[in-house]
Order: sequence, then structure tokens, then C-alpha cells
Amino acid sequence: MDKLLLCLLVVVTLPGAFSQGNTYRKAFVFPTESDTSYVTLFAPAQKPLKAFTVCLQAYTDLTRPYSLFSYATRTQYNEILLFKERPGLYSVSVGGSDAYIKAPETFFAPKHFCVTWESRTGITELWVDGKAMVRTSLKKGYTVGAGASIILGQEQDSFGGGFDKNQSLVGDVGEVNMWDYVLSPDEISTVYNGGVFSPNFLNWQDLKYEIRGEVFLKNQLWP
Repeated sequence: MDKLLLCLLVVVTLPGAFSQGNTYRKAFVFPTESDTSYVTLFAPAQKPLKAFTVCLQAYTDLTRPYSLFSYATRTQYNEILLFKERPGLYSVSVGGSDAYIKAPETFFAPKHFCVTWESRTGITELWVDGKAMVRTSLKKGYTVGAGASIILGQEQDSFGGGFDKNQSLVGDVGEVNMWDYVLSPDEISTVYNGGVFSPNFLNWQDLKYEIRGEVFLKNQLWP
């Protein structure tokens, strides 16, 4: 019986196996540039979205472009995308439309991000380390599609694939949470300072995920 239990434990921690609920104070580590290493996240309830907030923490010293959060549907590969274009410039995509947002640059330090969007006005916000960047507008009246492929570490140029190693993340990412509504500035400030408002779309504390390639779950390096 002990040998059987040991075998089962080995199986569920192998790369490519589904895991859930062991991410507290952990981060996914992408140690090398690759087009085969990524993490797929599974939302408990897949549904169309009229609004959302995505928050995450990342740590990298890359100066080239890379993807931070990629949410694709079969009809739109850049349904939701948070992407670092170059030092001091990020892009946020909703429904295939892009907004380019400037942000102060700091190197060799973890960064906390939140992105919000609402269909009613199209207002889109990027928050970096608890500070709001200048608002913009994307896809007013749009509905984000259901049945998504949600991936960390790569940008999807096809549903669940089409990766380019020159856009891959090399570094750490964690504390990925998503809500189907727009968090208020006070709520975002609380999340940045370590609080959580019961994420109802992706919950880092009870995350279901699948690792592919050379990705490791390690203790987070930020407070």
C-alpha cells in the first residue's frame, strides 16, 4: 500500500499532470527561454465576460518583449493579453484590440499588476505596484468569449499554441487571480498589499493548473 501511495504521489506531480490547491506562497518559475514551457490555468466556470480584473505578481530581468497573461478563445487568440513590449511600455489587449500604456520602469524587483476592463464604457486600466497608469478605452460593448485557453509563460498565436520563444517569460509569476467584475481602486490597493477579495474566476489559493515543459513551482521570492 505504501508503494502504491508513493507511485500516485509521483504521478500527480509530474509535468503535464493536473494539479490543484498547492500554490500558497509559491510561484511558477520559468528558468529558460523556450517555446515549449508553459502553464495552463483552468477556470471553474467558463462563461462570457462583460467585465474582468486580472491581478498577478511577476519577477524577471528581461528587457525584450514577453507575455504575462494570455487568454485565448477559438475565435480570438488575443481575447485578453497583458504583454510587456519594452522597458516602460506595456500593451493590454481585449478582443484583439490593443492599448499601449506607459509605466515607470524599475529593474531587478518583483512587480505587481492588475488589469481591469468593462464592456459598458470600454474603460481599461493597468495598475503597476498599486499605482494606476493613465486610463484608456478598448472594445466598448464587446463580450469576452467563453471556452478560453489561459496560459502563463507564453503568448498564444493559436488556441493553446503558436508559441514564440522570443515572447516567452523567463522568470517567476504567481498570485494570479481573476474576477468577473472590475475591482475598485481601494480593492486593488488591498490586493496589492496582500489581501484577496474572493476571486470568482481564477483563485490562486485553489488553482487548477497543468505544467508543460521546464516549469517549476517554488517558494515565492517576494513578501
